[in-house]
Amino acid sequence: MRVKIISLENAFSQVKKLVGWIKLCPNFLRDKLYKLIPDSKSVAEAVAINGREFLVTGALQVVKILRLYRFLSIISTTRQFSDYFRGFDKVEAVRRIFGDKTEQVLRDLKVEFLWAGGYMGVNGANGHLMASPKYLNKGDKTDIYLDVIHELVHVKQFMEGKDLFNTHYSYTERPTEIEAYRYAVEEARRLGLSDARICEYLKTEWMSEEELKQLASTLNVRCKQARAPRHST
Repeated sequence: MRVKIISLENAFSQVKKLVGWIKLCPNFLRDKLYKLIPDSKSVAEAVAINGREFLVTGALQVVKILRLYRFLSIISTTRQFSDYFRGFDKVEAVRRIFGDKTEQVLRDLKVEFLWAGGYMGVNGANGHLMASPKYLNKGDKTDIYLDVIHELVHVKQFMEGKDLFNTHYSYTERPTEIEAYRYAVEEARRLGLSDARICEYLKTEWMSEEELKQLASTLNVRCKQARAPRHST
């Protein structure tokens, strides 16, 4: 996903709830589900943000398998995308994503407003857009606009049955992320943003300087020096 929705502490809390639910499952399903939850040693050895991503990835995979969509409904409010993100059906970048189905997809798309903080993402269990109201109210408007473009690519990928959380790849090497970033960068260039400003957009608190350089190189963006990362609001 473009950004992470819940904090590491909240992820641990939600994973504990999931573990409790898993214990109630039949034995043949229980072992399979446990494998989706990283153990504490794996998290401890991982870079902090990667550990957070593993937790959220595992949690959403469990939700998908068990169809426990109430997991996220506990901390979210679901609304229609078109009621809050108006005019995106007219954006050329969005029309390139969905083609002739743009109006229908956006009309049917739901958004989950999460009150636990963070930025934006896509729910890998049901394809809903997820967004933090605080970020939408206080975040940089250009960043928010580009994030929506990025996440709508993930919505399309979900519709195509792609794995949005393929842990065989690192975040900056994951094909689904690269595709989503390409759309966002193309739109940023159309808006006239400089490479320096695009690098500022790309840099987040969970991305190392090396990972930023790797992603920027893949996207043909010139990052001359380190930029202060965006932070969760």
